[in-house]
Amino acid sequence: MIRTTVMADERTMERLRALARERGVPLSHVVREALEEKARQYRPKPRSLGIGSSGPNRVASTLATEPQPPAPWR
Repeated sequence: MIRTTVMADERTMERLRALARERGVPLSHVVREALEEKARQYRPKPRSLGIGSSGPNRVASTLATEPQPPAPWR
C-alpha cells in the first residue's frame, strides 16, 4: 500500500468521520473505499474515434444528404 496525503475541506472530513464512526471502521478505510469506487468508474476516452475528417470533399456529409445512383447489377 502507498501512503499519501489528501487535502479536503472540514465539512467533507466531518462527514467522512461521521460515516466511519457509524460503520465502526477507521477513517482510512472509508477514504480507501471512496477512492476505489471513483477509480472503478473511470473509463478512458477512446483515442481513435472521430479524429479523422472527410477532407475537402465532405464525403461523409455528401453521402448522407444527396441521393446516390444505384449500383450496377452486373
